[in-house]
Amino acid sequence: MATHLLRNASTFWLLKNCQRSMPFAVSRCLHLTTRLEKKIAFNLSDIGEGIREVTVKEWFVKVGDTVEQFDNLCEVQSDKASVTITSRYDGKITRIYHSIDELALVGKPLLEFEVVDAEEDEDDGSSSSSSSDSDVQSSSGAGSESAPGGVPAGRHITPATPAVRRLAKEHKVNLSEVPPTGKNGRVLKGDVLEYLGQVPPGTNVPHPSNAQAKAPAPAPAAAPPVPAPADRVEQLKSVRKAMLKSMTESLKIPHFAYSDEIDMSNLVKFRNQLQPSAQELGVPKLTFMPFCIKAASIALTKYPIVNSSLDLASESIIYKGVHNISVAIDTPQGLVVPNIKNCQAKSIIQIAKDLNALVERGRTGSLSPADFADGTFSLSNIGVVGGTYTHPCIMAPQVAIGAMGRMKAVPRFNDKDEVIKAHIMSVSWSADHRVIDGVTMASFSNVWKQHLEQPALFLLH
Repeated sequence: MATHLLRNASTFWLLKNCQRSMPFAVSRCLHLTTRLEKKIAFNLSDIGEGIREVTVKEWFVKVGDTVEQFDNLCEVQSDKASVTITSRYDGKITRIYHSIDELALVGKPLLEFEVVDAEEDEDDGSSSSSSSDSDVQSSSGAGSESAPGGVPAGRHITPATPAVRRLAKEHKVNLSEVPPTGKNGRVLKGDVLEYLGQVPPGTNVPHPSNAQAKAPAPAPAAAPPVPAPADRVEQLKSVRKAMLKSMTESLKIPHFAYSDEIDMSNLVKFRNQLQPSAQELGVPKLTFMPFCIKAASIALTKYPIVNSSLDLASESIIYKGVHNISVAIDTPQGLVVPNIKNCQAKSIIQIAKDLNALVERGRTGSLSPADFADGTFSLSNIGVVGGTYTHPCIMAPQVAIGAMGRMKAVPRFNDKDEVIKAHIMSVSWSADHRVIDGVTMASFSNVWKQHLEQPALFLLH
């Protein structure tokens, strides 16, 4: 009985004292556990340009791998560039937070390290600071002052691993006095041994990035700031305002494009033969444009759907009886597109006269609304500017437009396989694909091309 009471009393005394000391024991236990884990989370640092998240594209390491500082860890892809992430620690990888193609956030853990000599790294960090402080204090004795907050002015921390710092501490070596040969001025173990004379001089080959930096060139004198020209706001009016409206409607049309080349060699000779007669009939200079307009009118007669318009309200096609062919003219006010009326009933000379009259009124700004009304088909000559192929925009409610490019002299083979000089012009057609199919547009272009390549056919119309 006495033994039982003694045992119970001892147990009660132990429980009571354990309860009193429990907070201190728990606190100390938590502190020791944190230090024994020796694990450091490697956060994804800011890679600039306002990027907040990246996609992991490739891992160069896996859990259990041992890496050193500056080893490649992974490659991440932002919406602007690919970046290779390198290690800041020497140690073993214990966890990878993201799989390939997963999003990683800036400032969040990317992986976890078990750092080699983590406890000693903290000691070395403090001892390195102490040695640096002592170095700076010794130099301060010569006349330098300390910066506010107790940090010595001009303080410089030499890059080195914890193992190298421990070696330097054991031999009481100031790392700032050791010539570095590692990458970006890092002091290696061999540098310390060479400094101590334990290895022959020149054993360590300096890293290319550790070459002695050249003295910086004096900065050039700053040029005086040049004032930037101010922006200018101009209200749309006249031709440009009309262009805004017409082109907005034009881009609602589903365009179909077709291009071809025309051999203008025969027409060049034919026009030269007609030039004296044209001057006698009141045309000072006969250009190729009247021939192109008349050829288009002939082709429109054979394919009238190209000379039509689309009525969406009634879902019907309106075939135009007259050929009012619009022609793009460059004027001081901008590009305007008046039309030549009734081309189907006019000769090439009459079309040339009407064209010259429109150009003259356009240059003097005296074109009337009637000159723009009721156009049924359009032609544009971009060749006067120098272009070849283009993609012209249809002028609603028309359903087709053509654009001629610059004529060039190029070598070609004739029927006898002989190389001859040929005058080649390109043409680009655009058609409303709701009305005109590709075969129709190509057939129309072939008729137009046939009359330009064989100008004698004009005599039949």
